[in-house]
Amino acid sequence: MNETQALATALVNARDLPEPALAAAERLLLDWLAVTTAGAAKPAARALRNIISGWGASTEATLFGASTRASAPAAALVNGAAAHVLELDDLHAPSTLHPGAPIIAAALATAERENASGLDLLRAIVLGYEAAIRIGEAVNPSHYRYWHPTGTVATFGAAVAAGALLRLTVERMTDAFGTAGTQAAGLWEFNATGAMSKPLHAGKAAFNGLLAADLAARNYTGAPAILEGERGFLVAMASSFDAKRITDALGAQWKIAETSIKRHACCGHTHTAIDALLSLRTAALPTSIEIETYGQGYAIVNNATPQNQAQAQFSLAYVAAAAWLDGEVTHEQFSPARFAAISAFLPRIAITVAADLSASYPATWPARVQVAFEDGTRRTAASDHPVGSPASPLTIAQHQAKVASLVGPAEASRLQSRIAALRSARNVSELFLAPSQ
Repeated sequence: MNETQALATALVNARDLPEPALAAAERLLLDWLAVTTAGAAKPAARALRNIISGWGASTEATLFGASTRASAPAAALVNGAAAHVLELDDLHAPSTLHPGAPIIAAALATAERENASGLDLLRAIVLGYEAAIRIGEAVNPSHYRYWHPTGTVATFGAAVAAGALLRLTVERMTDAFGTAGTQAAGLWEFNATGAMSKPLHAGKAAFNGLLAADLAARNYTGAPAILEGERGFLVAMASSFDAKRITDALGAQWKIAETSIKRHACCGHTHTAIDALLSLRTAALPTSIEIETYGQGYAIVNNATPQNQAQAQFSLAYVAAAAWLDGEVTHEQFSPARFAAISAFLPRIAITVAADLSASYPATWPARVQVAFEDGTRRTAASDHPVGSPASPLTIAQHQAKVASLVGPAEASRLQSRIAALRSARNVSELFLAPSQ
C-alpha cells in the first residue's frame, strides 16, 4: 500500500476521534467564522462574490459576512478567500500552512449542502487538517520556496473534509486525492507586487477540494499514487521531501491540535519578532531596532519599503515599526491614515538573517530583537514561538477578544453560542442558516 492509499484508508476508517482534536476543531471553527465574516468586506472577497453571482442562484450554503447563499462550490471559493484575506487565519508552523481558510470553507459548505450533523462537520475538519498538514510536513521546507502550501497541500485537506461528509469509501477517497493533487497550485510570485492572488489560493483550494470529492462520489477516477508517483506531487513540487511524514504515527496523534491562532494581521513569519518588540515597548522612541530572524521566512517578508497594504503585511520592517509605534498590528496599522507615519520610521530598523535561527526552522519560528535608545541603553528580547502557538497559546479571554474585535460583541456572542450548540446539532444548515438571495 502506497502513502496515498494508506492515508486515505486511515482517514476514511477514523471514527471515535479524541476529545482534544474535536475541541481544537471547535476553537478553530470559531476563529474561522470571525475572520471570514470580517474578511468578506474586503475587495478580494467582494470581487469573487460578484463573480459567482453570475453562476446561477442556489441556496445550498452560506456566504459568511454577506447574508446571502450560493452553491456549495461557490461558497467554498468565496468563504475560503474571505478567510485568508485579513492575514488573521490559523497557521500550522511545521508545515507552513494556513489550513483553516480552505479546509473549513470546503467542510462547512459541504456540510450545509448535505444537511450533515455538527459532529460530522467537526470530524471532517479534523480529518482535513490531518491530510493537509501531513503532506505539508512531507514536502517542506523545500516546497515553500516557490509554492504557497495553503493553495497546494490544503487542496488535499479540503478534498478529505468534503469527502468525509460525502462518506466516500477508501477507493473513492483515493480518487479524490488524485483529482485534488492534479489541481494543487499557488505560486509565491504574487508577493513581488502585493497582488491579490494569496486569498484566491485559499479559495481555489477549497473549491478544488470540494470538486475533487464531488467527482469521486460520482466514480470519477484520480491517480492512485498522486503523492509518491514518479510524476506525482512529492517529486514535482519539492526538491527534497520525506514521504514517511505522511504516515508516521498516523491515527495516534492528531495534527489539528498543533495549529496556532494568529494574533497579528500580517504574515506569520513576522509574529515572533512583533511579540518580542511588544515585550520591550516603552513610551520612548528608539534610535534603532535590530532584528535577527530565519532565512526561510525572511525570503517572504524582506520588503524594506512596502508601497501598499499587501506589501506592508509581508514586510517585517513595516510591522515591527507598527508594533513599536502603535502597540499592536491590526488592520488599522495598514490604513492610509497610518501608512505614512509608520513608513517614516522604517530607516531605524535593521534586519539580518542568523544562521542558528535558520537552522531551527520550521520546528521553531525564532527571532531576536535589540532596541537602542538615545541615552545609550539597549534592551533585548528573544523567542522561538509566537503568541498563539501551542507553545504560547492564546487564553480563552484573548481569543474571545480577537473574535469580538473582528465582528463586534453581539455577533461574537452569537457565534460562540453556535459553537456551543454544534455537537448536538443534527443539521448544520439550520445552525448557520443565512437568508436566501
